[in-house]
Amino acid sequence: MVQKIELGNKCKDRVTGLTGIAVAKTKFLQGCDRILVQPPSKDDKVPDAVSFDEEDLVFVSTGIIVKPKPEEPPGGPRPMATRRAGVER
Repeated sequence: MVQKIELGNKCKDRVTGLTGIAVAKTKFLQGCDRILVQPPSKDDKVPDAVSFDEEDLVFVSTGIIVKPKPEEPPGGPRPMATRRAGVER
């Protein structure tokens, strides 16, 4: 059984041999699913991530665990909305 690639998994492309962490998934209308793979950095330079068809990738290991962010409203902190005195609708 082929293991499905999840975000955070370490995976390898069958054609090029590139190995890295799955950092993003794209699902197209035509049914093509692509995964963006980020290879490890070398000499303090981060290489560009590369997109592959999901079928071309093989699972290597459980690379990293993605921690869910705490539930916060999007957009960061902001002041509470207030109405000016004497304004009615």
